[in-house]
Amino acid sequence: MYQASNSYIRTKFVVRIVVVKIGNIELGEFPLLLAPMEDVSDPPFRYVCKQNGADMMYTEFISSEGLIRDAIKSRKKLDIFDYERPVGIQIFGGDEDAMAMSAKIVDATNPDVVDINFGCPVKKVVCKGAGAGVLKDIELMVRLTKAVIKSTTKPVTVKTRLGWDEKSINIMEVAERLQDIGVQALSIHGRTRSQMYKGSADWTMIGAVKNNPRIKIPIFGNGDIETPEQVLDMKNKHGVDGIMIGRASIGYPWIFNEIKHFAKTGAHLAPPTIADRVEVCKTHLLKSVEWKGEKLGIVEMRRHYTNYFRGLDHFKETRMILVTSDSLPQLIDTIEGIAPRYEMQGA
Repeated sequence: MYQASNSYIRTKFVVRIVVVKIGNIELGEFPLLLAPMEDVSDPPFRYVCKQNGADMMYTEFISSEGLIRDAIKSRKKLDIFDYERPVGIQIFGGDEDAMAMSAKIVDATNPDVVDINFGCPVKKVVCKGAGAGVLKDIELMVRLTKAVIKSTTKPVTVKTRLGWDEKSINIMEVAERLQDIGVQALSIHGRTRSQMYKGSADWTMIGAVKNNPRIKIPIFGNGDIETPEQVLDMKNKHGVDGIMIGRASIGYPWIFNEIKHFAKTGAHLAPPTIADRVEVCKTHLLKSVEWKGEKLGIVEMRRHYTNYFRGLDHFKETRMILVTSDSLPQLIDTIEGIAPRYEMQGA
């Protein structure tokens, strides 16, 4: 006769932590990626973003034709540094041979990832049959991607858009075919090329790709992310593996750590003080001068000052000094003087 036992089995619930990987590169549970942005995502900017929590960096996009011609500006964009790893170098082009040759050049600089841009909507890129222009010809996209994969030892990833326009949204086919030929992660901007940066990003389509049973590679969402709440919402609603952040990080690299803190605690980090903004802006300027030389470093930093000090009252006079001065000592003095002046005013 069976007799019930007083003993019982303790069931242990094991929470499985899924680490997102591109090839063998581990990025953590829910990585935050810095988007490749032309004239923005250079090494000085990547430095301050890395210091403030970005998990993976991408360079500005680089013309395959420019690399082959040995164009100085294109070659300069290949500069990467160990402190920013993992880092991907992004290339674009519409010719298979040029993409293959440029991939070999990129491979020699030893990035962690080679990324292909099939998403840039700018007319001068699209007119060359590159960037988002390739969305009109998936067969060409596949050939270009195969050419890159065959020419590098690194994992190949792709950044793209939903389609050319609302009548030709083909991101599902694009994702499946790119995965099938060996692409190891896909970043999707939730707009078509015809939208440029207008309207709202459609995250439902990004989520549909992620939740397609055929898709096994990481899917990163991109578009209109400005707050930690939005990130958590997109993660929970659409199941994306991570978020790629672009414009919201310009002048505000703190966004990466703010998102991570909110995800862990449900509370907001205190926003950066004026002193914090001064310190990061100064670091950005010094890194810019260190990498580009004093003259060019000063000039190209001018586009960032308004973003770092957005919202400060009566800033016009200070801004005029920052965007016109060619003197590094004057610029440093001016930047360092911002915090004391506004603290005295109670800003």
